[in-house]
Amino acid sequence: MEGQDTHNNKDRFLAQWLEGELSDNELKALVSDADYNAFIKLRKGVDTYVALEATTHETFAKIQNKISAKQTKVRQFNNNTWYIGIAASIILFIGLFSIFGNNIVAINTNYGEQKTITLLDGSEVILNSKSTITYDEDNWETNRILNLDGEAYFKVKKGNAFKVITKNGEVTVLGTQFNVNSISDLFEVVCFEGKVRVSSKGEDHILLPTRSVRRINGNAIEAWETVASNPTWIKGESSFKSVPLKYVIPALESQYQIKIHAKGINSNIIYTGSFTHNDLDIALKTVFKSLQIQYFEKEKGNIYLSSK
Repeated sequence: MEGQDTHNNKDRFLAQWLEGELSDNELKALVSDADYNAFIKLRKGVDTYVALEATTHETFAKIQNKISAKQTKVRQFNNNTWYIGIAASIILFIGLFSIFGNNIVAINTNYGEQKTITLLDGSEVILNSKSTITYDEDNWETNRILNLDGEAYFKVKKGNAFKVITKNGEVTVLGTQFNVNSISDLFEVVCFEGKVRVSSKGEDHILLPTRSVRRINGNAIEAWETVASNPTWIKGESSFKSVPLKYVIPALESQYQIKIHAKGINSNIIYTGSFTHNDLDIALKTVFKSLQIQYFEKEKGNIYLSSK
């Protein structure tokens, strides 16, 4: 019973604090240090999310207004006031921590979208379309570790080790500029400045400027040299060098928000070339005409391929 009472008191204090009826200092005096820190993280998480994702601010405000409206309506019944406050607080608490975890920041891009993110140490990340990065804001100063799903270009400030973790491998640097592409079973890293260490499936490779490595479909690591000073996609053009077509198709889909149906062709055919991000018709012609693959739009946004 005592444990249950303590839990109920904590919920009540949280509800009062969220409604502005308790100050930070008053809350700190009523709950444990661990609970207080968790509640402060909740509020900090809201501020961080709104700042990073301004486009979702309106939606978040609507949710807050709905919660406030429900609380105001039920306050007419004095006995139920705290139950509604507690319920709203618990919903908000659980919802936010499902997004942030222990202050985990998550940033993603939509179809055809790029985002430039400045990290806490001043490092910069340019995120390509349909890609996601996550990192722990609290531990960033001592552990510059970032998770990537998709493609991103990094400009890392000098400091302690900076690590990019993907499902296909890891990249570790001290301060440099490099590009990482990890989509499906494609893993590609290009170093443009400084020095990069790439770890994938038990293999380690050190990259100097203009050097790059790639692993496709679990095969052996390939290495080559590039003459580019930065990835072409940040300037509106996706480029490929001897890549199976099945990896080019998702890139087209993520840039133009289309669905390409490729059952009628050999998706392992090798493609070298590029396509623009600004004109779908030109992009389709550039890729498929060069491979003598026919294409047509049967329904809006659905592109069908044929080898005949």
